[in-house]
Amino acid sequence: MPNAAFTTLGCKVNQYETQRILDSFEAAGFGIVPFDSVADVYVINTCSVTSIAESKSHYTIRKASRTNPEAKIVVTGCAAQMALNRGESVECADLVVPHEQKLETLQNFARRFPACLPSPSEMVQTNLLQGQTHRTRAVLKIQDGCNVMCSYCSIPYTRPGLKSRPSFEVLDEARKMVELGYREIVLTGVLIGAYSPESGSRGPDFEDLVGSLSDLPGMGRIRISSIEMRQVTPRLIELVKNGKVVPHLHIPLQSGDSDVLAEMNRPYTQDDYLRLCERLYTEIPDISLTTDIMVGFPTETEERFESSLEVCRRAKFLKAHVFRFSPRFGTPADHWGDPISPQEKIARSAALAEISQKTGADHVQKFIGRSMRVLVEGKETKSGLLTGLTDNYVEVAFAGPSSLKRGFANVQIESTVGTTTYGELVSSNLSQIRILN
Repeated sequence: MPNAAFTTLGCKVNQYETQRILDSFEAAGFGIVPFDSVADVYVINTCSVTSIAESKSHYTIRKASRTNPEAKIVVTGCAAQMALNRGESVECADLVVPHEQKLETLQNFARRFPACLPSPSEMVQTNLLQGQTHRTRAVLKIQDGCNVMCSYCSIPYTRPGLKSRPSFEVLDEARKMVELGYREIVLTGVLIGAYSPESGSRGPDFEDLVGSLSDLPGMGRIRISSIEMRQVTPRLIELVKNGKVVPHLHIPLQSGDSDVLAEMNRPYTQDDYLRLCERLYTEIPDISLTTDIMVGFPTETEERFESSLEVCRRAKFLKAHVFRFSPRFGTPADHWGDPISPQEKIARSAALAEISQKTGADHVQKFIGRSMRVLVEGKETKSGLLTGLTDNYVEVAFAGPSSLKRGFANVQIESTVGTTTYGELVSSNLSQIRILN
């Protein structure tokens, strides 16, 4: 039986797509092995959101080729699509699969290398999502593509157009996830709030879909991976208030300066963003907010960067993912150069990280003494404590029996030491714990 190994760089959308590709290879009779093992086929789902991500993608391809020079290297994802857009080859790749054919990677491989396929006797029957069942959370992709055209972003060129999955297909996959025992479903997409009948849902818009998903029998909790500020509608806020969605939203900021936002072609101002944060904290007091912030955009002066620092303080983020600007092929900002030095970008990243760590710690302090629902995921390696996430995305470590894993427990938040939050088990609902085979 030939073996195949898989790895993913980048976003949750890529993670979801890699799993679907893996499922198809497994069903075709391939054995699935860890990526650092010697395999007959390596499938690498790449990312190009920054130059660092693209460099990591190419390094991973070369690494797979070194691990087994005789293996077939299959490459897909955004870095692969960027190479195709530029008319370039991908070093060490035996097969490059365009984005629109990503979920047909096995079929592409079979056409190119029919002699590498398992024999019919090695075909196996697999359940949907079988490869994910060691996890407590499942990622569910509902939408693809972006048309916002931010001036720095390559995604509209690697994932063009807006495509919503039919709602019946999404609901059917969610039912199977629940049946397999997943306690949390993370909804993902490139521009998730653009889910709509106009782009293929066959009826529901985003809020309708979320409502239908939350009503599925046995559904634990629903989390939104990331959503644009303008797509946090009053209807979505009501879904969070009513418990249909967990009280945690990841809302990209990118810059706290209104002039930079305009030059990024982001459709909001500093005041718009802060007003939304204030509304969310007022209407949903327990909500946690996380974000993405870019540093080093070509027009980001020191004064403009100070605006990002101020918004980070006032928005009181639990966490902030800070990343550095790099020119992306074909984007408007690609023509503006990269005038801010790497050293300055590193310094600005550190300044934002320091503030977000402070606001995150302050946010967690609000819950000291509170009993909160935790989805138990695993044990810390050294201490032996169980770990899990509250509904509002606070990671908690606490003592408890291993039988609690993959189920919900009520945990009282006791203290924070450094970046770790500790709690004490209050109660659990063992009937909610399901064994994932």
